[in-house]
Amino acid sequence: MKRFVAGQDRSQSTLFPERLDDFVAEDNPVRAVDVFVDELDLVALGFEGAVAAETGRPSYHPATLLKIYIYGYLNRVQSSRRLEREAQRNLELIWLTGRLAPDFKTIADFRRDNGPAIRKVCGHFVALCRQLNLLSDGVIAIDGSKFKAVNNRDRNLTVHKLRSRMEHMENSVGRYLEELDRADRIAIPLAPDRIAHLQQKIATIRAHMKQLAAWGEKLESAPDQQISMTDPDARSMVSKGRGTGMVGYNVQTAVEAKHHLIVAHEVTNDSSDRSHPVSMANLAREATGQENPTVLADRGYYKGEEIVECERQGITALVPKPITSNSAAEGRFDKRYFVYLPEDNEYRCPAGQRAILRFTSVEKGMRLHKYWSSACPRCPIKADCTPSDYRRITRWEHESVLDAMQGRLDRMPDASRLRRQTVEHPYATLKAWMGATHFLTRTLPRVSTEMSLHVLAYNLKRVLQIMGTQPLIQAMRA
Repeated sequence: MKRFVAGQDRSQSTLFPERLDDFVAEDNPVRAVDVFVDELDLVALGFEGAVAAETGRPSYHPATLLKIYIYGYLNRVQSSRRLEREAQRNLELIWLTGRLAPDFKTIADFRRDNGPAIRKVCGHFVALCRQLNLLSDGVIAIDGSKFKAVNNRDRNLTVHKLRSRMEHMENSVGRYLEELDRADRIAIPLAPDRIAHLQQKIATIRAHMKQLAAWGEKLESAPDQQISMTDPDARSMVSKGRGTGMVGYNVQTAVEAKHHLIVAHEVTNDSSDRSHPVSMANLAREATGQENPTVLADRGYYKGEEIVECERQGITALVPKPITSNSAAEGRFDKRYFVYLPEDNEYRCPAGQRAILRFTSVEKGMRLHKYWSSACPRCPIKADCTPSDYRRITRWEHESVLDAMQGRLDRMPDASRLRRQTVEHPYATLKAWMGATHFLTRTLPRVSTEMSLHVLAYNLKRVLQIMGTQPLIQAMRA
């Protein structure tokens, strides 16, 4: 084979054996993983087995198994069985573990038994980024995204799904019985195999209906009228795209705007984002050390009570208000055309008339003020305003906070673009790393642990791109 690059003879021996360390370059990211784990206080973090037992068979040190997982998630290898194979053949992983090759059960049990400690490791790396001044000056973007669970859509039941399936099965049984009855009436003999097949189908469907009826009893007692049979904590999630609903989890993240590092995350099975602005802002504030952060979010987070609570806690929220007015949908003036006059506690309508305060009511725990003008019946543009006799305007007692937030948004027109380019890219990256199956574990605590490993791998890779391997190693050892 002339004129080609020749490989080394497999049977060639060397006088001086090569060291394992020679196969891993100095700037290889695996060296950063090794130093990061070695610098952790695994006992303080709560890892089981960090202190060796005096009796019994020696076990693997938690540092070894943690290194395997961090390396695996950095390289899109999340399965414990695949990690077992990689530990036996992957030169980088052989170097990282010192030729140790735990079996898949040991690897999987480590992730299962050390969930809280692994989540603390993720937070520890964010604290390291804070010490290295990699976090922004208090600008945080939060968002939620749906991730698939280990639960097929057919293995998730709601009241509507149960009713639909029962009706479908009843129709199928009726159709099969009608075929048998028609053959008897018209004296058209059916093949014995066909009769046996129909009878078996009827028996199978009736057994399934009985099983569904049992699930229906459990469904009635479920707090959210929903049951997932494979992963009991997974829930049916509705997304904006048509036909894109899934059974999974809603993952909340807070991403700082400087280097797009994920400073906080939380896995929930609540499909809505509206109840999470305060909790995510507080997690981000604790992680970044900023007392008065600015939090950017999309319309899905708009909830008056949450925004008021953010204001009370010194958090500057920037959340655009969703346009849900029936008047706007029907081509009439919506509330944006009515100007509030705080000095008079009145509204000025598009016709220039004053809508004065009429009464105050309490609805769903919210104190609401009602305004309208006496000039409505004679207004020349009434057809563009309301089909009723009077156009009533409702104002919440804390609406001044919402007005102030809208004023901040008007003065910051790029807020929406900044939020999108900050928080949506990490989600796309994480889902690409996960592949089509997304989560591999079941139940909320274990899924939270798995998400923490993904976030840790994402942040570690980002910092390696920003700083480089050797500077990061030096910073971790300092």
